[in-house]
Amino acid sequence: MKLTMVTSNTNKAVEVAAFFGGIIDVTHISLDIPEHRSDDVGEIARGKAQYAYEHLHTPLIVDDTGFSIDALNGFPGPYAAYVLHSIGNAGILKLMDGVKNRGAHFTTAIAFADDAGIHVFTGTIHGNVISTPRGDNGFGYDPIVDINGRTLAEMSLEEKSIISHRALALSKFRDWYLKKSNPAANNANG
Repeated sequence: MKLTMVTSNTNKAVEVAAFFGGIIDVTHISLDIPEHRSDDVGEIARGKAQYAYEHLHTPLIVDDTGFSIDALNGFPGPYAAYVLHSIGNAGILKLMDGVKNRGAHFTTAIAFADDAGIHVFTGTIHGNVISTPRGDNGFGYDPIVDINGRTLAEMSLEEKSIISHRALALSKFRDWYLKKSNPAANNANG
């Protein structure tokens, strides 16, 4: 089976390809997609998928990820990429200086589009913003968020592909997609 991942972030494309390794052959296409505005990453992903499908006319997935910090009332939320580009992890850590409540979470929405429509799948993980970055792997906020004693940047790609917010959303998508792609097997089992 083949699937197209549409993203301008090559790190995301690598994670998705690693997640599906051996199950689904993932092709990466970079496409400038207007950033839809919403407080819901699922709605943002849905808008991106619709735009990408209208331009590429091939079954595809896109994703959108939010990073929400409890003490900052959910900031930066769905504007995580903009904030990372603007102030970076150093800026986030400065905002968190002296803050006791370090709780945060990542939510990823994977949107699949084909001629039958758009389907959205989400995954969320919770952790804590640490005061000093740790780890050399990953990208984005990975070095500053501790998940059960380790940052995502301290994990290998294989480990991250099991527990991350993106992995959780991709797992839901994969299960649905494999059932959709093989209806004969589903009829034999049910």
